[in-house]
Amino acid sequence: MSLEIERKFLVKGEAWRVLAEPVRIRQGYVATKDGTTVRVRVAGDVAFITLKDHAVGLVRHEFEYSIPPADAEAILDTMCGDLVEKNRYRILAAEPGLAWEVDEYFGANAPLVTAEIELPDEKTVVALPEWIGREVTDDHRYKNNNLAVNPFSEWYEKEGTK
Repeated sequence: MSLEIERKFLVKGEAWRVLAEPVRIRQGYVATKDGTTVRVRVAGDVAFITLKDHAVGLVRHEFEYSIPPADAEAILDTMCGDLVEKNRYRILAAEPGLAWEVDEYFGANAPLVTAEIELPDEKTVVALPEWIGREVTDDHRYKNNNLAVNPFSEWYEKEGTK
């Protein structure tokens, strides 16, 4: 059984841009219910289907499987409805074996930029780079499955949450 333990933050400034090359990601959700999701993602020239359950604290079950990119594109085009498109930058963390994943969103989710870090356990402490802003781990609006149906541009200005 695979577990995902991660924290999510808003990103500030532009210093992170020079630390990695982006990979274009296009993803959609075949199903979401009560925090459980089935996601299809094309990242560069590879594709995956991922199943995630609802999080308990920082922890959730995650199962990810490679699928043919042509199949993933067909699923995205015919079964997913609202999509999330972004560039992902993978940046090594100060802690050995850890990396930040910075996501720069496009379309209705622009100008949102977030950073996630997957942790080996809930008690792991990480140094926060200067470009890390406010933590949004517990704010479900920033989850990608929610951004697909309730885009950032539709709520951040009116709520003053940018």
